[in-house]
Amino acid sequence: MKMSLSRCTLVLCCAVLPLTGAHAQAYPTKPIRVLVPFSPGGTSDIIGRTLGQKLSEAWGQPVIMDNRAGVAGSLGAGIAAKSPADGYTLLVGNVGPIAVNNQIYKAVEYDSIRDFTPITLAVTAPQIVVVHPSVPAKTFKELNALVKKHSGKINYGSSGPGSISMLSAELYKRMTKTDMLHVPFKASALITIALMAGEIDVVFSDMAVVLPHVKAGRLRALAVTGPKPTPLVPDLPTVSESGVPGFVMTSWWGIFGPAGLPQPIVTRLNTELVRILKLPEIQKTFATLGVDAANSTPEELAALVKSEVPRYAKLIAEIGIPKQ
Repeated sequence: MKMSLSRCTLVLCCAVLPLTGAHAQAYPTKPIRVLVPFSPGGTSDIIGRTLGQKLSEAWGQPVIMDNRAGVAGSLGAGIAAKSPADGYTLLVGNVGPIAVNNQIYKAVEYDSIRDFTPITLAVTAPQIVVVHPSVPAKTFKELNALVKKHSGKINYGSSGPGSISMLSAELYKRMTKTDMLHVPFKASALITIALMAGEIDVVFSDMAVVLPHVKAGRLRALAVTGPKPTPLVPDLPTVSESGVPGFVMTSWWGIFGPAGLPQPIVTRLNTELVRILKLPEIQKTFATLGVDAANSTPEELAALVKSEVPRYAKLIAEIGIPKQ
């Protein structure tokens, strides 16, 4: 008996669909590698290890951290982009290698929008504006007035060109039409040491780095850079409500796979990671780092990346940072 071409095609499709579903249900069947594009012990590393441990417990497969530091996080991100799209290589990507580094480093060969599959947002974190106690400013409004009065004489520290600490300070300068002297450092720990020694005046810093020194009275916190106050330091106002309306600078971390990751695997990863990120113990762990546990759909993370890339490209172009 002859079978028509259309009927034959339908039979083949019906035969393939159950196999695809079975493959998705079976995932994972071997260890998962999580690329962390920074050195062990940092925020990205702790995020990856914390989520990886919970994934391993839930799925019964090892989740192995692979730290590949270099080019401000772009080395590890590039390896992830070139890995097979099978769900066995994931990336802890943050605003640096995903949204900023294409504009800063010639060595970056991947396209952040085209070459990754967004899975879920994991963490968000405003920065905190801190000064040395000798700076005569008890609030951010007072600091703002001081910077305007002594244009170009107040200095700020950063982790170097293109770092979030630099971009935050430069955005502040542009929005207020003021000037501060930029003092770059090779590591955030060195910035904090210099700030506590009074060698620099102000830093737009990651919270985890400076909060212990704020609590000990060695530094003074003035404001946070997010869109709203954070429960991590509930008494601090935002920069936006302290004299610079509309100022927002928030760091974020997300989980990504290579481009072309099959949708059933994306859904399975997103569902499990969102469950983990909502656990009170995970939220508490991340709070001790000075960051907020977050979550999203893959589409929401994709939209965030698509908005952040041009935003930072515009700021970097305005600052005039040459590609290195």
